[in-house]
Amino acid sequence: MSLKNSNLVQAWLVLLLATLFGTALAGIQAKLGPVIEANKVKETMAKIPVLVLGEDLSAELAADNQSLTIKSRVIDVKKNGITKFYTVYDVWLPEGKMVGHVVKADGQGYADKIELLVGLDAQGKHITGLFVLDQKETPGLGAKIMEDAWRGQFKEKSTEKTLSVVKGGGAKEDEIDAISGATISSRSVTGIVNTTVANVASQLQVTDNPASNSKTPAVQTEDPGKNKEHS
Repeated sequence: MSLKNSNLVQAWLVLLLATLFGTALAGIQAKLGPVIEANKVKETMAKIPVLVLGEDLSAELAADNQSLTIKSRVIDVKKNGITKFYTVYDVWLPEGKMVGHVVKADGQGYADKIELLVGLDAQGKHITGLFVLDQKETPGLGAKIMEDAWRGQFKEKSTEKTLSVVKGGGAKEDEIDAISGATISSRSVTGIVNTTVANVASQLQVTDNPASNSKTPAVQTEDPGKNKEHS
């Protein structure tokens, strides 16, 4: 066999193997995709009480065998010919008082898409908590966006101010300290939060009786739809 023919055979072999591996990976993703999304929904529902009430109050409710009323809906925001959809979870205390909202949001990080849960008070004036639902940032660097200490900076921040990222500590009221060595990841999360708050805060409903809000669907245990964009 000539060198030319040998190289041709090798090229076809590489192409064949790449196709086989690609098909196998696609099949695995198709099979695991629904499972992954179902797990995200479960994690979301578990985190909602903490995001709107904090660790202590949510633990007290659980100890008293009381549960929050949680209803989900979708808010669509149209800007520059693009419609972005946000899944919003409205939350009420057992006695019927609205206590806050949790918004599912996403955006581009340093390595891949970052998915967040942003907690807001009932009026949408302050951030009550932040949770990273999914990320693929650099281990030991950008992945530190998941750490409680860093995410805790967002709590109680006003939604009326655009947050900025600073280096070296000493963050002011409208600033977030960047993770050392992961400024891009820090800015990505902060940017997602800023965009989400700007798009959603003014559209939040404040209704102390969940039953009176006819536009809000019944309590759900699954996400009514992933965040998505389309033109």
